[in-house]
Amino acid sequence: MSTEREFMEYDVVVVGAGPAGLAAAIRLKQLAAEQGRELSVCVLEKGSEVGAHILSGACFEPRALDELLPDWKALGAPLHTPATDDQFLFLTETGAHQLPTPPQMHNHGNYIISLGNLCRWLAEQAEGLGVEIYPGFAAAEVLYHEDGSVKGVATGDMGVGKDGQPTGNYQPGMELHARQTIFSEGCRGSLTQDLFERFELRKDAQPQTYGIGIKELWEVDPARHQPGKIVHSIGWPLSTDTYGGSFLYHLENNQVVVGFVIGLDYKNPWLSPFEEFQRFKTHPSVRDTFAGGRRIAYGARALSEGGFQSLPKLTFPGGLLVGDTAGFLNVPKIKGSHTAMKSGMLAAEAVFEHLGREGAGTEVSAYPEKLKASWLWQELHAVRNIRPGFKWGLWPGLALAAVDTYLFRGKAPWTLSHHADHAALEEKSRHAPIAYPKPDGVLTFDRLSSVFLSSTNHEENQRCHLQLRDEAVPIRVNLARYGAPEIRYCPAGVYEILGEEEGQPRLQINAQNCLHCKTCDIKDPTQNIHWTVPEGGGGPNYPNM
Repeated sequence: MSTEREFMEYDVVVVGAGPAGLAAAIRLKQLAAEQGRELSVCVLEKGSEVGAHILSGACFEPRALDELLPDWKALGAPLHTPATDDQFLFLTETGAHQLPTPPQMHNHGNYIISLGNLCRWLAEQAEGLGVEIYPGFAAAEVLYHEDGSVKGVATGDMGVGKDGQPTGNYQPGMELHARQTIFSEGCRGSLTQDLFERFELRKDAQPQTYGIGIKELWEVDPARHQPGKIVHSIGWPLSTDTYGGSFLYHLENNQVVVGFVIGLDYKNPWLSPFEEFQRFKTHPSVRDTFAGGRRIAYGARALSEGGFQSLPKLTFPGGLLVGDTAGFLNVPKIKGSHTAMKSGMLAAEAVFEHLGREGAGTEVSAYPEKLKASWLWQELHAVRNIRPGFKWGLWPGLALAAVDTYLFRGKAPWTLSHHADHAALEEKSRHAPIAYPKPDGVLTFDRLSSVFLSSTNHEENQRCHLQLRDEAVPIRVNLARYGAPEIRYCPAGVYEILGEEEGQPRLQINAQNCLHCKTCDIKDPTQNIHWTVPEGGGGPNYPNM
């Protein structure tokens, strides 16, 4: 297999066309135009198109967009449905009790949107400014100079078969060299994980903690549709020792998004986030919304919940981290798009200044300084104790959140800590198996019919991108001690245990189903599963999620 690769050179390469990466690219070009400087900017996107891999609630706070493109309304940004009504519910199995809406969850001035469609629109604005965007090309490798600084990235080879040999369609990857590389891969970015290790970026940070968000888009009976309505819930069907809750947002065009987020620090290996979500929809206060409706899209994605104390070192020679790959989500707000965009904008400003100086070195040290002086830093610092308080359970978590919010107003003299999610999983003998109801195919569904609605596709003859560090561990450890939790925490049916009836169980990996949610990479109790980048263009193709 030839290792010779062509290369292209840019001033800045951005890895990932999410809100952070696109905001960074736009801001770079704005600054270049203002100062009459030439600046070449390229954005790589592993999805088949911009937005194909974007999944969020999404109730969008436009603060960063107002700063980046103040005339976004005139430019036609797809923000069509203002938030009108906030409800926050505690669910029991048969009832619902309205709670006071926490101040962070007030959505006046926000919009219910498709984040994928917003990213498509942001990409149009970026291209209009001269940014080059390449969808369908997955950055698979970080390139380094001889001095160890980041040189850029390389896209993955195309046309490599399952046996690791080139097929007739083989094409070597392309190298993209840059003076600075901005990594905006989203939650649990695979290249970012390599950077963490190489540059010890997490040395002084607490462990990142994550949630898995599962979402469906429905077209509902017009009589049941209330544009702008927002409902969040906690409680049933989760036990009080499991962090999580739901969202239900009424978009335009008789569409409603419904979703469920579960913290991946849950203890019970028999728990299935997908099945909990399906069960949630059967609640009396929820199911009527979908009567007579039809489900039109499905998806899932992990999200970084660690917040302020889990932020890594954000810069290293030749590059920097922005958005959810760094972990800028505001958990109590259940929002990360505005913070992601702001981090991208601040990174762009720091990079632009850096590239304009002689002898500035390779590390953009001004970026974290700009962050610490911004509203983004203040916002995350103020809510830093909310999420970790729930490691003691729902009621202590709510009490601690109330004390932190109303008494200390985000200025408590302490900072609570996190623990690694995979280490929280307990052995199967400590928990009773959960009997989930069978799907009815009308309101509740199975995984495979759900994956079908995500339009997920991967080139069949390619190396499995879900790699096992030790092939014996799934049976010897995961099945024996934890009951094979990967068959439950994966929302796409990627993992199956076959052959148990014959007494020779084996793990089958259906990599073609993978939604790129990254849950397996996070929650596997032995950290034996390693998520690597498949061929560019593979994965889900979300239409307007």
